[in-house]
Amino acid sequence: MHKINNVFIAGAGTMGSGIAQVVAQAGFQVTLYDLKNKFIDRGIAIIKKSLKRLVDKGKKTNEEMEEILQRITPSTSLNTANTADLVIEAVFEDLSVKKDLLNEFDKICKKQAILGSNTSTLPIAALAAGTKNPERIIGIHFMNPVPLMRGVEIIPGMETSEEIVVIVKDFIRSLDKEPVESLDYAGFISSRILDAMLNEAVKCVMEGNKPIEIDKNMKFCCNFPMGPLELIDLVGVDIVLHGLETLHRELGDKYQPAPLLRQMVRAGRLGRKTNKGFYEYNK
Repeated sequence: MHKINNVFIAGAGTMGSGIAQVVAQAGFQVTLYDLKNKFIDRGIAIIKKSLKRLVDKGKKTNEEMEEILQRITPSTSLNTANTADLVIEAVFEDLSVKKDLLNEFDKICKKQAILGSNTSTLPIAALAAGTKNPERIIGIHFMNPVPLMRGVEIIPGMETSEEIVVIVKDFIRSLDKEPVESLDYAGFISSRILDAMLNEAVKCVMEGNKPIEIDKNMKFCCNFPMGPLELIDLVGVDIVLHGLETLHRELGDKYQPAPLLRQMVRAGRLGRKTNKGFYEYNK
């Protein structure tokens, strides 16, 4: 059976850097790719900050932190994926962008390499269409924040081989995470259910409810660890809107995004990353 040693991660943003951290923590060699060094540097800084918190809590030593960081190799060349056993793309949630990237990996990577997508909403069959080896493409959907969230959705496409599903599930378990298999429909399980709830929370704001009261309600009355509007600000208003647009196209009007989401994106109120969303944040 195919053995995973080297992992190539495309995209050094919040998700890509989080995936790189947990994979390196588990002892794997990681290549972290992005278009420019400044994006990779920012991703490495996120990882260092996360690991430093573990050190401060006594869960890691400084030596262990340095060992983890040494397992991560930065790269601005896609061609460095040619030695990878597993590729995970974690770029922007856009079908054409992800599809083009997977097509490139299909050409660059060795034949036995597994090609994973961290998509939260896009059907794997659509991403694999046009590649020469669709049987090796699979959805590997990590949750945000990656170091803290234990569940990982595994989404086989129509052509994904059963062997690859088994290998990927074992790999996820080796990260001390729990693989959860979902069928290949837009949004899978987690995003399909979660985005509908987030959309309803935004509609509650439009009806005049205060964001803080909505979040308090869900935290204290439903025992949620984080309120839905706090979560939208963390994930990004634009990301949630994009996910709902995909669900709306694929599954119908019940997923039509609340108009307020579009207004906020137009105004640049994207959440924590712009310091303004449903709440305001200090720089």
